[in-house]
Amino acid sequence: MVKKSEKEISEEILEIVTKALDDGKANDVVVMDLQGKTSIANYMVIASGTSQRHVAALAEQLQAKLKNAGYKSIAEGEEKADWVLIDAFDVIVHIFKPEVREFYSIEKMWSSVSKVRSIEG
Repeated sequence: MVKKSEKEISEEILEIVTKALDDGKANDVVVMDLQGKTSIANYMVIASGTSQRHVAALAEQLQAKLKNAGYKSIAEGEEKADWVLIDAFDVIVHIFKPEVREFYSIEKMWSSVSKVRSIEG
């Protein structure tokens, strides 16, 4: 069995994340490439759900898909579901209600250090 590199693992997790968000009809998905910029993760993904229920469902589906692929994740904020943070170690995912996302403006905070690309559904 060939051991995957950290980059291959990051790319695989990112693919699972973006596909799960697309399948769940997340809005305004943005991927930030943090490689070489910080030690917290290689990628940060930011997405919006339409409501608390949608945010919670996106988070739940994403965690299930990561688990099914053999990857662990840790989540915070699921109770309130205004903003759910999922740490998949190489990829950090933020799922917001739109008004909460606008208030915190994470994209703006990280845009000076990362390449940003939007994912069209």
